[in-house]
Amino acid sequence: MQEDPITSSHIKDAASGREGDAGAQFVLESKGNWWHAGYHLTTAIAGPTILTLSFAFRGLGWGLGVFCLTATAVVSFYSYCLMSVVLDRCEKEGRRHIRFRELAADVLGSGWMFYFVISIQTAINTGVGIGAILLGGLSLEIIYATLCPQGSLKLYDFIAMVTAAMIILSQLPTFHSLRHVNLASLFLSLGYSALVVGACIHAAASKNAPAKDYSLESSTSARVFSAFTSISILAGTFGNGLLPEIQATLAPPAAGKMLKALFLCYTVVVLTNYSAAIAGYYVFGNKSSSNILANLMPGVGPSLAPTWLLVLTNVLILLQLLAIGLLYSQVAFEIMEKKSADVKQGIFSKRNVIPRLLLRTLYMILCGFFAALLPFFGDITAVVGAICFIPLDFVLPMILYNRTCKPAKSSFTYWINILIIIVFTGTGLMGAFSSMRQLILDAHHFKLFSSSIAQ
Repeated sequence: MQEDPITSSHIKDAASGREGDAGAQFVLESKGNWWHAGYHLTTAIAGPTILTLSFAFRGLGWGLGVFCLTATAVVSFYSYCLMSVVLDRCEKEGRRHIRFRELAADVLGSGWMFYFVISIQTAINTGVGIGAILLGGLSLEIIYATLCPQGSLKLYDFIAMVTAAMIILSQLPTFHSLRHVNLASLFLSLGYSALVVGACIHAAASKNAPAKDYSLESSTSARVFSAFTSISILAGTFGNGLLPEIQATLAPPAAGKMLKALFLCYTVVVLTNYSAAIAGYYVFGNKSSSNILANLMPGVGPSLAPTWLLVLTNVLILLQLLAIGLLYSQVAFEIMEKKSADVKQGIFSKRNVIPRLLLRTLYMILCGFFAALLPFFGDITAVVGAICFIPLDFVLPMILYNRTCKPAKSSFTYWINILIIIVFTGTGLMGAFSSMRQLILDAHHFKLFSSSIAQ
């Protein structure tokens, strides 16, 4: 298919405006194919958050749990498709946006929107970076405790080890350079989700299997709060907040490529999310922990799955967490590079390598420090989902589409977008309140620099 010369000219004009932007030229270089974007998206969405899905079902029950999981999957896929359409439209008009914050500010014509989006993105990216190091440390601790039961190392020792690995890997200079890492991540997510399902099946057949109980909490108010907390967890599971930056890695013109990437991503996401959620909740019911591995390896009594299977599962999770931590750090790296690098000199020049090494090392050390300081997982997932992922991935894309593509106010698309905005805004507000409430209720379990993670 022949390229539109007018569109190509506009794209070149937009690119020429970023000639001095090292963040765009280096970190977000546009060289990828659609399958590379698919690998990035899959790493951003199909992560160890699947280990929390049976816990989310615990607050919803079977019927509502499956419905909300499906609704969140469908709405998130639809939302990302709309976002891609908006980016394609802007590209055809000569304004190729490579950053979420710039897209929102351009389309909505509001300076404060730029700072709103960058604040939310920073919270997501830093939160995921901290969480990846924390969970990586936990996986490493589980492996160590299984192989060396009398060992003296603590959780914060393993967090330091994972942080050191992240410092080394963070020196990969561009988003595009992660494509092979994220392809491996795709297979890792399929691998450990299959192992978790296998472990749950083994646990169900064990003589030590817990009695199945799917009842919800007795208090109506407690059920409502639990339901909104669960929905927030589901939103966090399908959220990413990076789609414009991922689409920026595609070689221009990017029109139409992102839809293929989304189909690749959601094939993996549906397989992993549904299998882990249903298997975990079927076996453990309302006793499901915010990390299903805690159910399979209870503190009291024998493990409910073979040791080799649990160790292998944690190895695969640990490796994928390194990829996830790198992926979500790219926005921070892009901001650093934009301010610190000189685009007139090579990406591997001494002038650019030294600031990159120092800044990225410092960023990873800070993430590792907060991972050791605040070892809380399940409640934090719900808070981040409600406050960050819902507005960025379930509300803003609908607003951007209605403003950019201007569907007729009598059209189905316009009103379904309005409905999604209303429903998810309300859900986000209730989810934020219920998640913060749960965080406060569980606060007595939390201990700074704890030697174990609060589930």
